Amino acid sequence: MKVWKQLTIYIGESDHWHHQPLYIAIIAAARQRGLAGATVTRAIAGYGKHSTIHTTKLWELSSDLPIVVTIIDYEEAIADFIPVVQEMVKDGLVTLQPVEIIHHAPV
Repeated sequence: MKVWKQLTIYIGESDHWHHQPLYIAIIAAARQRGLAGATVTRAIAGYGKHSTIHTTKLWELSSDLPIVVTIIDYEEAIADFIPVVQEMVKDGLVTLQPVEIIHHAPV
């Protein structure tokens, strides 16, 4: 039985890789490698290691909102993709956790 894993990448909206948003570069790399799926979520507020709060409130005008990239696939595929992520993510947090798939069907 294959084991599913969830790779979660926490970055900032202003992070870039080769002149494009980092989150776009990550999901493009995941798709190119045939990973099962990826989702990008833009947060409305958050803070990281520098403790600076980033928010969507107009009077604060944050240009670096938190972005979460979630990728789920079999353990082997995720393990092969981790070095790619480590090369691309210079400032952020990357986590890996087991995940139980309840339902997976083509959309």
